[in-house]
Amino acid sequence: PWSFPGAPSLAMTAAGPSVFLLMVNGQVESAQFPEYDDLYCKYCFVYGQDWAPTAGLEEGISQITSKSQDVRRVLVWNFPIDVTFKSTNPYGWPQIVLSVYGPDVFGNDVVRGYGAVHVPFSPGRHKRTIPMFVPESTSKLQKFTSWFMGRRPEYTDPKVVAQGEGREVTRVRSQGFVTLLFNVVTKDMRKLGYDTGPPDTQGTSGPSPPQGIPR
Repeated sequence: PWSFPGAPSLAMTAAGPSVFLLMVNGQVESAQFPEYDDLYCKYCFVYGQDWAPTAGLEEGISQITSKSQDVRRVLVWNFPIDVTFKSTNPYGWPQIVLSVYGPDVFGNDVVRGYGAVHVPFSPGRHKRTIPMFVPESTSKLQKFTSWFMGRRPEYTDPKVVAQGEGREVTRVRSQGFVTLLFNVVTKDMRKLGYDTGPPDTQGTSGPSPPQGIPR
């Protein structure tokens, strides 16, 4: 497909691919929020300027779920994630940002936790448990006002959670955990000189890659 009349095919072959693919699927599996129930989850991806989504969804919102009746009292979503990115540069590797919401005593939906984690760098199956936090009011008056008005402090753009700078100036409080499952496949990273380690799901010669990998 690279050759055309008059072109030196060897030079074209030497150039090789200029982009690599990162394919991510999995699910926002479950959460533990001891103080809260009837929660739903939003996710979105944050990535560098050299990255672009080519397939799937880069954001989503789950159903509302209630705590399990067993002793663990887990909130189970099993909410699917499926997205493919292309990039020329690993800098700005995608992060997934999670926001969990639920009703307060007034029936308003308020944020119950924010969290973020990088998509795992190595191909394969990964499980991540993310500590969640909420911004804290910085004064007693703000705390009383937010309680009285039924409004918790929250970020206007949850993507700020993925940016280290600036978040330190916000007082936060830990509040629960969310567990994610990732299945990660990369294609052509090794051809570009990046070693992501085993297993070999690079789309190169050798064992057949898992189904669904474009070659």
